[in-house]
Amino acid sequence: MSFSAIRSIATSSLAVTQMQTALTSANIANADTQGYTRKVATQSAVSTGTVGSGVSVTAVTSTVDKYLLQDLVAATSTLGAATTAGTYADKLQNLLGSTTGSDSGGTSLANSLADLETALTALSGTPESETLQASAIAALDTLASQLRETSDGIQGLRADADDAIEQTVATINDTLNAIAALNDRIAGAQSRGEPTADLEDQRNTALQTLSEQMEVRYYVTADNQMRITTASGTTLLDGSVHELSYSSAAAVTSATVFDAITVNGKDITAQLGSGALGALVEQRDSVLPAAQAELDELATALIATLNSIHNAGSSLPPPSTLTGSTALSASDAFTGSGTTRFAVTDADGALVSYADLDLSDYATVGDLVSAIEAVDGLSASLDASGHLVVSADAATNGVAIADVDGVAGDSDQGLSDYLGLNDLLTGSDAATIAVRQDLLATPGLLATSALSVENSPAVGETVVSIGESGIGQALASALSGNQDFAAAGSLKASSASFADYAAKIVAGVSATAQSNATVLEASESAQQSLADSLSSQSGVNLDEETAKLSELEQQYAAAAQLLETLNSMFDTLLQVAASA
Repeated sequence: MSFSAIRSIATSSLAVTQMQTALTSANIANADTQGYTRKVATQSAVSTGTVGSGVSVTAVTSTVDKYLLQDLVAATSTLGAATTAGTYADKLQNLLGSTTGSDSGGTSLANSLADLETALTALSGTPESETLQASAIAALDTLASQLRETSDGIQGLRADADDAIEQTVATINDTLNAIAALNDRIAGAQSRGEPTADLEDQRNTALQTLSEQMEVRYYVTADNQMRITTASGTTLLDGSVHELSYSSAAAVTSATVFDAITVNGKDITAQLGSGALGALVEQRDSVLPAAQAELDELATALIATLNSIHNAGSSLPPPSTLTGSTALSASDAFTGSGTTRFAVTDADGALVSYADLDLSDYATVGDLVSAIEAVDGLSASLDASGHLVVSADAATNGVAIADVDGVAGDSDQGLSDYLGLNDLLTGSDAATIAVRQDLLATPGLLATSALSVENSPAVGETVVSIGESGIGQALASALSGNQDFAAAGSLKASSASFADYAAKIVAGVSATAQSNATVLEASESAQQSLADSLSSQSGVNLDEETAKLSELEQQYAAAAQLLETLNSMFDTLLQVAASA
């Protein structure tokens, strides 16, 4: 073997050992760097003909197990979804409050309903008490306000989720573009014969960031280019990035229709799978609307039940004007049967005049209005909004209404209830429920009496007496008794008290929060286990790298010694040649 061949072997050995040393040193230095994987240099022998002439590094690669990485990416998506679901479940639980074993404890709607029942029960025993009337109205106002605030809170959470969807879409697009840029850098490095392992680490880290936000499928091509699709197969990254598109709503209510999340104009909203984005859409479009539906069912039943009872009663003194809440037109068809009494009384409830109207006699709303207008001492008309207004002609008198056996409309409501002439609550759902404004200002307008429907009362006879009707007790009993609730949200149709139904809402949300916490814990454990496995398989072991560094030092010393010996031999040959 020639001196030049030996020199080539020694020199290449030194160069390879230097590279291995640099690589091992980099492994040690980056042992705690997030996403860094252990790099390995692949060596191969260099030969000239059949004679070895040295060694070279043919590649620098990482040691990532691609199957472990795939499992970790999937687990990260699951964790992203579980984290988001858990966060919103906790927020919803905080919004709805908590229950306790005591009617007077806790912060939930059930407790507010219990407070209202207590106030109405006290009022039923002393219906003439202005203090108790004010307490009952205050308790009802507190409940209505809590329902509105809770409804607003649910829609606020939906708005938060909607904003987060837009932000998450932006994060996904940024990450896709980052991966595309890394693809380009990897292609460039490969064309120059440079190592790409560090760039691949960065790409894998970006992939995990992406998977936390959105469930994806991916693969790496033969020329080391990553390709990404949604879980359902819509392309997100091939030779170029196909960005997601979404704009959040300017305002969110229960009626808001949201834009679709699209890729190249294709709606992928229903195809998101796991990840934070899919969980946000589920919260906005399914979980939170279900909670709103349950709350609306409670509010709607409360409005209908209390208004039905309150419309059967009257305050004392009776109000001089009653204004309906149902919008009608004079030409609207009217369906009714039985008899309803309209009466004019003085401030003490003594009869001034009355008429019993046979509801089957009227074919239209206009016919009914004309009949009421014809009652001595009363005026009746539809206002600009289509609401019936009934007033006593004398400002010192009042109006009282009672059904003898009259019913109106398809649901066989009492006439006053059908027209909404003496509603206790306004609104139609949890977002709009409120105590009638004049009752808030004047609690004495609360109906704790009722018009007598005895036959042929005489003028001057007391026909409205405080507490005689049992209206106060009926209101209290309505709170404690069972009501029929339709299926709403996650709750089946049932018969329950208002407080029990409200407790079911809170309990359901609490159970969901606990379930989500369990899922989150399991998801965190699974993701961490896979991350640890990947780290163990592809991460840096300091003990191993330190030992390898020591081994490389010995190899370097041996190669250097070979080169030194070769130089010495060459010097000797030169000396011999010079002396010949």
